[in-house]
Amino acid sequence: MAVLKVEGMHCGKCVERITNALNQVNLDFNVSLEDKTVTINGCDQCVKTAISELDDLGFDAVVQ
Repeated sequence: MAVLKVEGMHCGKCVERITNALNQVNLDFNVSLEDKTVTINGCDQCVKTAISELDDLGFDAVVQ
């Protein structure tokens, strides 16, 4: 499990975009708008995939 800090996530639409993108690549994850985090349940490659997907959406994600 890895927690990604996503500072640019600030509204429900951001959560929706992130959720849709990560669902499309079949990741197991939880998004918290309140904490501005995405928790990835999976291997290192899953975390890399999530960071790449978030980057494609324009979000900077940093592993906490």
